[in-house]
Order: sequence, then C-alpha cells, then structure tokens
Amino acid sequence: MSDAYQARLAMVRDQIESRKIRDPAVLAAMRTVPRHLFVPADAAAEAYGDHALGIGWKGTISQPYVVAHMTELCELKAGDRVLEVGTGSGYQAAVLAEITDRVLTIEISEPLLRRAALRLTRLHYDVKLRWGDGGHGWPEAAPFDAIVVTAAPAHRVPQALFDQLAPGGRLVAPVGEARQRLELFVRRDGKIVRSRGAGVRFVPMVGTGSV
Repeated sequence: MSDAYQARLAMVRDQIESRKIRDPAVLAAMRTVPRHLFVPADAAAEAYGDHALGIGWKGTISQPYVVAHMTELCELKAGDRVLEVGTGSGYQAAVLAEITDRVLTIEISEPLLRRAALRLTRLHYDVKLRWGDGGHGWPEAAPFDAIVVTAAPAHRVPQALFDQLAPGGRLVAPVGEARQRLELFVRRDGKIVRSRGAGVRFVPMVGTGSV
C-alpha cells in the first residue's frame, strides 16, 4: 500500500467521515483520486492536509472536506450529467468523474485549464473541458442533473446556470464576498428552492457572467 494511498485513507477517515459525510460513492471517490497529483509539486507533501492550497494564477484547490461535502450535496448517481464551473486544478472534476461518466467543466483561466486537461488525460478521466466564462454555463449540453460552482459570485448565482438545471436538479455554490455561505438550490415543481449552509472561502467568480 503506497504512502499516498494511506494518506488518502487517513484523509477520508479523519477529515470527511468524521464530519458526517456518508455517501458511499463520494467516500470511494475521495479515497481513489490521487489528490497529490493535482497540486504543485512543491506542495505535494501538503496535498492531504485539512486545508485549501494555492495552485497558481489566483486559483486554489479546495479543502478535501469541502470537495466531499459539495459532491454529496449533488446526490449524484451513475449516468447523471454534471457541469462544474471553475475547473481549477481538475481535482473536483476527477472526483465527480469517479461517480458519473458525464462530467463537463469550464475554466476562465487558460493556463489553469491547460494544466487540468493534462492531469485529467494522464489519469484517464473522460471529462469534457471548455475555456470560457463559466457564468454562462454550457447551454448546448444542458440540461444538467447537477451543477457545482467552485468560485463565489458576489451576490447571486448567474441566472444562466439555473436555466440549465434539469427538473429535480441540484446546484451547489458559494455565494458572497467577504462573508460567503455555501448554498444549495434545487429545481422543484418549476421553482428554485434555496437552502443555506456553512461559511466557506472560495476565490471570487470572474467574467461577464458573474454577478
């Protein structure tokens, strides 16, 4: 058993299961994806720590628990179509791809997208990537069963993303500026139902689609 795998097992046990994440598919994905390969080489020793890490170009890889929590809120099953807004390192996309084979991800930073594409390809994750403004979504691929937003709009989630959510679909996003909250939106009976969760800290959403 490799040191990295042992570190992942400890990460899931101590940081994720201990905080009441219970979805077996999420736990399996977090045990499987080699997080240390999604961070800069000089940060590999910290990859399984209980904190976010910088990845360059003003981007971050989120705290492992936050990745697991957002993924669990999506209530994914095999075959679901998922859109991620904010590819970053590619780690969240890889976790999603362990659960469903229909993952699409958008990144506004071209350098981050190129690096994420290389990582995902080398690790054989079949993820569709696009360079662009994630606030506009990916309309020709909609509707989505889940949308995961990994950058924080200052005031509200762009309407284009709600428009691309399937009936019963779930959207998870951090919202706010100095004080951010993780929010869950569910399309139910033609309406968007919102619930608010814990405080979080994400990089701000940028681009013309952000509000």
